[in-house]
Amino acid sequence: MTRPRLGLWTGVAVLAVLTAMAAFPGLFTSVDPDAADVDALLRPPGGGHWLGTDQNGRDLYARIVYGARPSLLIGVGAVVLALVGGALVGVAAAQLGRFADQAIGRFLDVLLSVPGLLLVFLVVAVLGPGAGAATVGLAVGALPGFARVTRAEVISLRGRTYVEAAYGFGWTRPQVVLRHVLPNALGPVLALATVSLGAMIVASSSLSFVGLGPQPPTAEWGAMLAGSRDFLALAWWPAAFPGAAITLAVLAITTVGRHLQRTVDGSTA
Repeated sequence: MTRPRLGLWTGVAVLAVLTAMAAFPGLFTSVDPDAADVDALLRPPGGGHWLGTDQNGRDLYARIVYGARPSLLIGVGAVVLALVGGALVGVAAAQLGRFADQAIGRFLDVLLSVPGLLLVFLVVAVLGPGAGAATVGLAVGALPGFARVTRAEVISLRGRTYVEAAYGFGWTRPQVVLRHVLPNALGPVLALATVSLGAMIVASSSLSFVGLGPQPPTAEWGAMLAGSRDFLALAWWPAAFPGAAITLAVLAITTVGRHLQRTVDGSTA
């Protein structure tokens, strides 16, 4: 097996395990992630606690397992919202004429001119801190990228023979877009979504680190890092293992995403 293939399948295997953790955490541990043991504060890895305990005596392995769901769902939710919203905006810009295209383009330029973190702060100010606000804020920041890719793909497909033939058979514009244009434009958009997911997970963990993501006592990797920062001089494991989980997830997603992007680029070349 070549090195690129080995990296790809390793990434797929890691993603499969993380997905299983997020969907069925009870299969990986029977320990309550929120159960505190005052007699086991900052206990090092080993014995009854494989990865040690945190500053509240909670089992780190259990919290990492149960933290997979909120940590991944924020990133996945943001990408899905940005993809759907961006696809709708991109199709509208490409299909509704020059005036709509220019108006939508200026709107996207305005969004791009605002720092992504500021957009998240604005959303959180309206919705309040939490996973939902973080998801929506990250999605708004990523939407222009998906809209521009979709617009470019739709414009490139408008002149294809099968699209013109569909119009010749009397199909309406919505029918042509839904049956011929949009399905063929989704390849590059999905590749962008896969690559963007890793960045979204890092961003969501960063938001949790500053208190804008899921609120305590929810087990979430970024929040676990934030809770451990005052105890680094005493114990390294409460920060190291959540950080390793974030790094592993991002590397796996990025590896699979880049392979998908190369595949799409090769098929469209």
